[in-house]
Parts: sequence; structure tokens; C-alpha cells
Amino acid sequence: MDRIVEQEVMDTQEAAEAYDAMGHGEVDRAFVDRVVALGADSGHFLDVGTGPAQIPILLAQRCPDIHITAIDLSEEMLKIAKCHVADAGLTHRITLELVDAKTLPYADNTFDGLISNSIVHHIHDAMKALQEMGRVARPKGPVLIRDLIRPETPADAQAFVDKYAAEDTPHQQKLYYDSFLAAFTIAEVNEMLTQMDMLGAVVVQSTDRHWSIERAV
Repeated sequence: MDRIVEQEVMDTQEAAEAYDAMGHGEVDRAFVDRVVALGADSGHFLDVGTGPAQIPILLAQRCPDIHITAIDLSEEMLKIAKCHVADAGLTHRITLELVDAKTLPYADNTFDGLISNSIVHHIHDAMKALQEMGRVARPKGPVLIRDLIRPETPADAQAFVDKYAAEDTPHQQKLYYDSFLAAFTIAEVNEMLTQMDMLGAVVVQSTDRHWSIERAV
């Protein structure tokens, strides 16, 4: 099945609120568990495609010596993220910025660690964004970039929706289904990794529906 790109930015209030309302808690906690297992402990981290900022909030709560710059290209997402960060009492440790992942406004080797969850499939020129992530991450720091795996058929994508989003609204289920069709295969991610400046990183299948680019300290 060929990749079918979706809208790059969730720029409506309805889309942002629908995404925020989906049940990401278990997936987000597993993501943060893996970041910590890869050696995240302290320093300045970049979160690319932060959405409603639940992952940087969880990471900041787990690791008191980590500060996070969390970026997104959706103003509506950042409005929600701002509320979540304030409610968590973490405005002094999580900085939210409206930034395009394809043109990061940061110097080379700026960040001690880099994280990104479920954003790569949104980006039309994903290779450019991944190269930018590799550029701004310091060598040997922990990295976790995770996203969905594109299934072989639309029916396989629908099966994942039925399994993991059965309780969601039809609109939320459509968002999830479209994300599978816009995602990359593990083979494609391995090929992109060869073009990134990410020495020591590897591609793994982290769940039945996710790939990860990982680098441990």
C-alpha cells in the first residue's frame, strides 16, 4: 500500500480537541518509560510535534532535572498544551514554541536529548524533518522518535482502528485510520536513518503498530 499523506497541521480547534480527547495515556506513559530506559536523566530536551504536551509533562514529572522545549506547528494544539502545562505547574521547565520541524531555528548540537511521538507521519517532507532532528541533537544523547507503521492494506489499518480506537468517536477513528495510511514502513524508516546525522541510532519495531528510532546514552 502506497503512502497517502494527510493534512500536515491540525489547525482547527475541532481536530486539536478531538486528538487531545483520545486515549493516549498508556501509550504516552510507555513512551516516557522508554525515554528513561534509554538514559534520559537531565539536561535540555527537544520534543518535536508535542501536540497537547502530555509527553513532556510526564517526562518532566519523572525527571526533575530535565527541561524541555516542546514545539508544534499547530497554534490550536499549543493552546491546549499551554493549559495542560500550566495545570501541571511546569511552565518553568517546559517551553512551548510554534516551530516547523522542517526548519528548526536552533543551532547544531543544541539539545542533550530529543524526543518525538507520532508526528513524522504528519510531515509531507519527513526526511527533511528527520535530518533537522539529527542536526540539533548532540552526539551520544538519548533519542526516541516513534510513530505508526503503515500496514500492508487498508483493511489492516482498519483492524488496528477497531482494536485500539473502538471506544472513540467516528471523527477520532477517522483521524487514527488516516494516520496509518500516512505512516512509513520500517524499511522506509531504515532508509531515512541512513540520511540522518544520528550516529549510534537504530530502528526497532517497538509495538505491533509502532516503529522507533532509538539511541541510548
